[in-house]
Amino acid sequence: MGGKQQCDDIGAYLMGISSRMMMRGLIFGLSILILSCTAVSSGVAVPPLQKGDSSYTIPKEKMMRIKAADLTIQVDPNFAYYKNRSVESIADELYLAGYKAVHYFVVNEHNVNGPLIDAIRKRGLMVWLMTLGNGTYSTDRYPAGWEAWKMRVNSPTGEASGFTFLTPFHPDFVAWKKKQLVRLMKTYAFDGIELAESYFPEWDAIRLRTYGDVGPLAAQAFLDRYGVRMPDFQDRDSPDYYLKQPDRYKKWIDFRVEIINGFLDDLINGKDGIREARPDALVATWSLAIDKGEQSFSKIREYQGLDAAKMIERVKPDLHYFQTHWPDWIKSESELPPDYMKHYQAFVDQVRRVHPHVPLGLQADIGSIQSMVKSKDWIDKFNQHAREYGYVTWTSYEYHLGGHIYHEPLLVKECTRQGESEIRIAFNKRIDPAAITEGQLSILTEEGLFPLEGAKLTVDGHWLILKRTDWPSDGFELRVNNVKDTPQWWLFKSYPANEIAKDTRVKVLPASE
Repeated sequence: MGGKQQCDDIGAYLMGISSRMMMRGLIFGLSILILSCTAVSSGVAVPPLQKGDSSYTIPKEKMMRIKAADLTIQVDPNFAYYKNRSVESIADELYLAGYKAVHYFVVNEHNVNGPLIDAIRKRGLMVWLMTLGNGTYSTDRYPAGWEAWKMRVNSPTGEASGFTFLTPFHPDFVAWKKKQLVRLMKTYAFDGIELAESYFPEWDAIRLRTYGDVGPLAAQAFLDRYGVRMPDFQDRDSPDYYLKQPDRYKKWIDFRVEIINGFLDDLINGKDGIREARPDALVATWSLAIDKGEQSFSKIREYQGLDAAKMIERVKPDLHYFQTHWPDWIKSESELPPDYMKHYQAFVDQVRRVHPHVPLGLQADIGSIQSMVKSKDWIDKFNQHAREYGYVTWTSYEYHLGGHIYHEPLLVKECTRQGESEIRIAFNKRIDPAAITEGQLSILTEEGLFPLEGAKLTVDGHWLILKRTDWPSDGFELRVNNVKDTPQWWLFKSYPANEIAKDTRVKVLPASE
């Protein structure tokens, strides 16, 4: 999840690998905690120490909405697949695919397609505002001086490559992000908001030299809180080297968990925050899960400041998602069985011991890299196993990146009359307008089979639209041939086009029905 400033294929691809490859930690900018933070003398934004609430209840109406939308999908409209087609066709394609909710990935707070949100909701699907936490792939239209918000990591350059991590310790960044997210929730008809990838970088980051936050604001905040210097993560000869100071390092680990959870708490529950602006909206938190043996949970906490139970206790979300971490999702289909979530049970159990009432969701990646694209069969089994392992909802990144787009045959999903002169055929995916000619269609009535003549043919995404003034009023069939899907709009263009089965029959109901 993630994205570049430009909406081309390469930029969209970088969005797709977000926390997983480019930031080694994806499948999506928001960070906020200033107004409820304690302003220490250094000017650093640090959340106050406080105990969360493990006994809160989720309103029944919100719980029903979450459970009703079990099968969901992530969509990033910056990809080429969604360009040059109507928002209505996008919404209809997602509806016909069986999804009940869409996680709309907002890469940049200033680039949101309001008509698409409205079209998806009109088609009967919920729409989540899904965005990243303390980082971004696009700094377009950020305010002057935003560079001061960059997080420092223990690399030679001090910055992560391919992604801009932002420090939750900077009060100006936090305040700006809160205002942006509240603006989005008040401007657009999102049903809920979810904050993916709010964490520190990254898995095995000290060794990889991508560990953060080790900047001056983080160091000052730790000094103010504990009266000791931040551990050193670069100089093995330093007396402050983290392995030489185990007690201090433990405090540092706990401190990072507290910072992430306080950061989210302020954004969602703080003064002028999301719940104050949109009390009707659903709220979901996200944390990572990984299959790395018995130490999986403790290492996620140590490396990235993530503790799902503590996060839930502090933030009180309506739903919590476990996001598949990049060392897992990068595996090929043969290496990652669709029931891999059984290895995440330690993460689930840790939450269930404290928050048995909180619904849990699961996120997978189905195609950010060509070597790990997941087939339709794998995705169907993943959905089934997610339910079996107690998740009330599940999703995957990203709709058009899955193997169903590349490998599944082109099928007709629906045919409807739109008034007296228009017939609209909906396919299971986008079709190629260059492959459509009048000679590819025939009309079959009780009188026989006749070539289709005098019709105006247009393509809108997955719709083939036929306009003619003299359609038979009784029911009839159309015979369709040679329609193809659209490798030119796919992320990985090396796959061949799929063609509809020869002489596909499409039933057209009588005009009176």
